[in-house]
Amino acid sequence: MKKIVVVDDEADICFLLKRFLSKNDFIVETAQNGKDGLALIESISPDLVMTDFRLGDITGTELLTTIKSKRPNVPVLIITGYSDIKVAVNVMKLGAYDYITKPLFPDEILVTVKKAIADAEASENEDQQYVAPASSDGTADPVKPARKSSLRTKAGYVMGNGEVSDNLFKQVDLVAPTNFSVIIYGESGSGKEAIAQEIHNRSRRKDMPFVAMDCGAISKELAGSELFGHEKGSFTGALQTKIGHFELANGGTLFLDEVSNLSYEIQVALLRVVQERKMRRIGGSKEIDLDVRILVASNERLLDSARSGKFREDLYYRFNEFTIEVPALRNRREDMMLFAGSFLETTNVELGKNVKGFSEEVKNDFLNYSWPGNLRELKNVIKRATLLSDGELIEEKALPFEIVNYKRLKDLDDEPAPATSSGISQLSDNADGDDTKPSLKTVANEAEYDMIMQVLRDVNFNKSKAARLLNIDRKTLYNKMKQFDI
Repeated sequence: MKKIVVVDDEADICFLLKRFLSKNDFIVETAQNGKDGLALIESISPDLVMTDFRLGDITGTELLTTIKSKRPNVPVLIITGYSDIKVAVNVMKLGAYDYITKPLFPDEILVTVKKAIADAEASENEDQQYVAPASSDGTADPVKPARKSSLRTKAGYVMGNGEVSDNLFKQVDLVAPTNFSVIIYGESGSGKEAIAQEIHNRSRRKDMPFVAMDCGAISKELAGSELFGHEKGSFTGALQTKIGHFELANGGTLFLDEVSNLSYEIQVALLRVVQERKMRRIGGSKEIDLDVRILVASNERLLDSARSGKFREDLYYRFNEFTIEVPALRNRREDMMLFAGSFLETTNVELGKNVKGFSEEVKNDFLNYSWPGNLRELKNVIKRATLLSDGELIEEKALPFEIVNYKRLKDLDDEPAPATSSGISQLSDNADGDDTKPSLKTVANEAEYDMIMQVLRDVNFNKSKAARLLNIDRKTLYNKMKQFDI
């Protein structure tokens, strides 16, 4: 029989939970403060802990942190009478399996308890029976077990194995079953739309439409028609009735990417629709009832945009029921090669190639580079490198110049002036005439010269092939060679 420890400062709660769970074949021990709860956990090694968020001596957060530091594999359920989503987010980030709000419902408790214990057992069995999967270079990776479930979401997004990825998808799991509007923040290319798609796929609306609209790619004049639709003849050029994104998403989810780019007039109309859950097509008189969950994304803070007058503050507060931060790729380096391997796999299929992995130099370049374009940039780099690669591994010569030389350029302030082996010294433009400090242009030209020479030697000075590998045209290569006196 599985053992459960219940920690709650209300004796009635402890009694009721012990009675109910004991009838369902669990061994239950209770404590009414955090200190006694920790002692109980140490003595009986439970399979699950249920603790109130507010205890007399310590908070549930402090208790959770202590439990996870000592017994990281034991699932912890937080009981709270404060149905506050911020509390839930915090405890989930700290490692809680789930949270339950008072009043307690027996069926909900039993389902959550059984699922938590089953998931913990499955995870433990997976660690014991783990067979290392092939890494992106075709070799086994014995260090880190993969997730129990597939690393790919239904939308094709690679979830990742790292702690940052775990926290991201815990928040997705937390908010997905609700009808909350969600603001998704993240840099360009970080996968905001994929996260929105995943929230939809894990919600009760998953069998209904998911409709995405890039607000930054639509003109001010067309935005209203795209969102709300229009009737035939409602304006010049309206040759037929158009169904808007809200109607298309009815019953499902509407995702508005870069929502801050919408004009003020459209924001006013959008606020009315969000408040009333009704809309009319442009030029129409019939009101259409809406049941649409709205997810929005932005790479800038909407509250800052509201304070600067770019975005309506009342609309911001309508959307701000929950917030998810999609981390930049540079903050997910532990998953870097997992993402790279996934993109290589799909690119091989797309191009009909069989590149198996990456050289050690390429792996180091990927880990050192800052990836300002995030996952989108990584995907495009791998597509280009796969196209240029003839062997089993992607080599450094197939990567763009800025990735191969990124670390050198980044650290140029700490480097002495490089010795020149060609006519490059004449390119120095130190305004102060201080030859002891290299200018940015000097060092960049040095790195560029070295890269061009390396590629030319690799291809035996075949200029057409060198230009392809450098991702420039022949004319540009000739100009560079003339500039550097090659």
